[in-house]
Formats: sequence, C-alpha cells, structure tokens
Amino acid sequence: MSFRIGVGMALMLVVVFGMLMMRFGLFGDSKDTGPLLDTAFYMDYDVTKLSSTAKNEQIKYGYEIIRNTSLHIGPKQSDSTQIYAGNNLACASCHLDGGTKPYAAPLIGVVKRFPQYRGREDKIGTIADRINGCMERSMNGKRLPDDHKAMQAMVAYMEWLGRATPKDGKVEGQGFTKVVLPNREVDLEHGKQVFEQQCVVCHGADGQGQLVANSDQYLYPPLWGTDSYNNGAGMTRVITAMEFIKANMPLGVTYDNPILTDEEAYDVAGFINQQQRPTKMNREKDFPDLVKKPVSTPYGPYVDSFPEKQHQLGPFQPIMEFYQKEYQLRKTK
Repeated sequence: MSFRIGVGMALMLVVVFGMLMMRFGLFGDSKDTGPLLDTAFYMDYDVTKLSSTAKNEQIKYGYEIIRNTSLHIGPKQSDSTQIYAGNNLACASCHLDGGTKPYAAPLIGVVKRFPQYRGREDKIGTIADRINGCMERSMNGKRLPDDHKAMQAMVAYMEWLGRATPKDGKVEGQGFTKVVLPNREVDLEHGKQVFEQQCVVCHGADGQGQLVANSDQYLYPPLWGTDSYNNGAGMTRVITAMEFIKANMPLGVTYDNPILTDEEAYDVAGFINQQQRPTKMNREKDFPDLVKKPVSTPYGPYVDSFPEKQHQLGPFQPIMEFYQKEYQLRKTK
C-alpha cells in the first residue's frame, strides 16, 4: 500500500512539474501563453501599508500626486504659484493603477532606465526631464522644477515601485503591448462605431469623460477637448494609442485577455486623435534630428516626402519601408 501511494505521489509530482515547465516555456509549444510578466508586477504596492517614516511619507505623497495630480500641482491647487499641470487629468489617467498595471506604461523600473536618450529632444535626459515631457504634453502644462517637493516625491514613489527590478529596470510588461499594424489607412467611420460601442459608457458620447459623483474630479478622463492631452503628446500618435487601447480598454481588460481586435484598436485610436485638443507650443522644434521622428508623429516637419495626413492615419508601412531603405532604421511607431 505504501509503495502504491509513493508511486502515485511521484506521478502527480511529474505531472505538476511538466505543467510548470510548459507554462514557463521550457519545453513544448508555449506561444499561446503570451509573454510572462516580470515578478515585480506581483508585488504588493499598497502604500497605505508603509510605516510613517519621512521617506515613506514622501513615497505616499508621490503616489497621491500620481493619482490626484490636479489637486496638488494642477488647476485645482488653491496656490496659483504651485500650478504646473494645465488640465485636470491625472498621471494615473495613462499610467493605470498608480503605474503598476502591465502594458499600461507602468512606472515599475522606470527610474532605473534613466538617464536615457530621447529622440524628441535628441539628447540624454533624466527621469525629471521625462516627467516634464508629460507635464508639458499629456498634462498640457509647464515644467516642474527638479528640486520641487512634488517632483522629488514622484521620483521617490517610482524608485519604490522599482525596488525589485533588475539594475537596468527592464521588465517584461513595461511600455505597451505588441500589436499587428493594419496595412491600410485608418477607417474613421469604423473607429467612430467602435467608440460608440465600447467607449461612450465611460468617456461619454462627446469624449469629455465622467466625473466622480458629487465631485469635480474625473472618474474617467476626457479623450479630447480643452481638458485633454495636447497635440504634442505621445498619445496623439495612432500607433502608440492603438497599443495602449488594445491592452487596457475598455476599462478592466488586460493584455492577455483583450476585447478589441488590432483593427478595432487601430481605427478607434485614429478616430480619437482626429478630434480637437489643445495645441502644444513650438512642437515643430520636436525631434531636432528629423530622421528619429516616429512615423506616426501627426505633425511636421518630416525628413520624408509623405503627406502629414498619412503620418496621422497611415498606411504606415510605406513610411517605415522608406526609413529602412534610406537610413537603415527599423521603425515601429
């Protein structure tokens, strides 16, 4: 009897071990499982559990700014000298779940990836420079001084998020998900239909978002109009918006269980970004080296001869092929 029990337990262990090996792609066909997230995404990021030390209070403040940006450094700040964000969005409007959701531009590990070269400025920039890129574009505001307590708090929060990441800060789950780019122009009519079917319940038929009950804070942010990101923001690039939308919208979906197809995400991203929004001043000075400009940057000048409309709505493959042939650059955005 003992022998039989022992054999049974051994067989069970072999089966479990085999399942784990398949799950982690060590043998067999694992292509259907999708990328495995870095273990950093499974940590506890509840700031309320932090003790009341000076450093932890700074981390908590950074989290609060990420979640409720307009209250602290935006239009709802009562001290006009402390207003840097120009709209009432929050950093968490794009960096979902306080910057901890995979493939939603997570903030986990991001500090360790700086200093970093940025083609938009054509220089090596710091994490503070990158935050200010968002301040001037996504938040439609102005630069926050590097030594400002809000800047230091946000960086402290991001450092805390990345405490378990490798030295280079690179993790599976960073940035946005991969998509298959349709080889055609955006279908704006189809994009409008997708928006009406999937997006209006949160963002409204007019794209102006939805407020928290009995509050002037957004529950769901506006996607266009005066209180949205300006036309110099990275999200105005159709490919970037498509990647974000595919893995995160409608609210509640995840990268490994999306609702929208690549075609639907592509068209609705194009529809949203054809709507009116604030203008970024001096955006023509972006990308001093025009060869580095992403193909879906919706505003000129360009080093290529493709029309601005094609840079906005595609097809993007001919533009990508041009840069591959002329400059040996493989562009994906």
